[in-house]
Amino acid sequence: MAEQIIQVAENFWNIRGSFRIGGVVDIGTQASLVRLESGSFLLLDACAISGALEQEIDAILCGEEIEAILNLHPFHTIHVERTHELFPEARLHGTQRHLDRLPDLPWEEVRSEDEELHEWYANDLDFTIPRGVDFISGNENVHFSSVLAYHRASRTIHADDTLMYIRLPRLLHLAGLRDRLSFHPTLAMALEKREGAAAQFREWAVTFADAWGDAENLCAAHSGALLAEENRGASIHERLRKATARCELILGRHERRYG
Repeated sequence: MAEQIIQVAENFWNIRGSFRIGGVVDIGTQASLVRLESGSFLLLDACAISGALEQEIDAILCGEEIEAILNLHPFHTIHVERTHELFPEARLHGTQRHLDRLPDLPWEEVRSEDEELHEWYANDLDFTIPRGVDFISGNENVHFSSVLAYHRASRTIHADDTLMYIRLPRLLHLAGLRDRLSFHPTLAMALEKREGAAAQFREWAVTFADAWGDAENLCAAHSGALLAEENRGASIHERLRKATARCELILGRHERRYG
């Protein structure tokens, strides 16, 4: 996956980095740079930033500093230390798992999942965390949940593994196949083993899709970015509602077992 910076809108840039599984398969990863109304910058997540990407970021910053780095996915930890080294003056926020895994970094007391942090940036960003699922799963292979961010000015959703966008080659379109927005395939394992968990997730998915219904851009880790200028299909709101509907088999099975 090519490393690049995509200017999604005037004040939002999506950084596509490289991440290889076993050193072979590159599934990519992401971070997003946001200029706030105040003129300050935020970095959402950490990813591999090469020398060329670093120069591009410096050009965007024009001498300004990044105010804070918000690490939004509990299981995205590999590039956190390097990103902090590149921007040492930025306040460093992470989830509880980030703090546990990398205790020697200068973490802020307020974590990425805390409502207090979300209120700090409420003038520019909305945040949501999936309900009914484990935020930090005890299973190291379940990377479903994360903190999702919505930059209202650019109508852009920044989401990690929770949402996946797969763009198919045009040749496959001739066979009736289309690009797809879906929830991460580990949903069944991420749902809390208790009564009402499936209903909570369903309600959350519908509520956040409607609340962010005017979204025009989606930046997703490990898959790709769906931008308004390239979207030849349904709106993001409609895609989110369809993605939720496709979860019904999993949710129904969970409800029959746990209630």
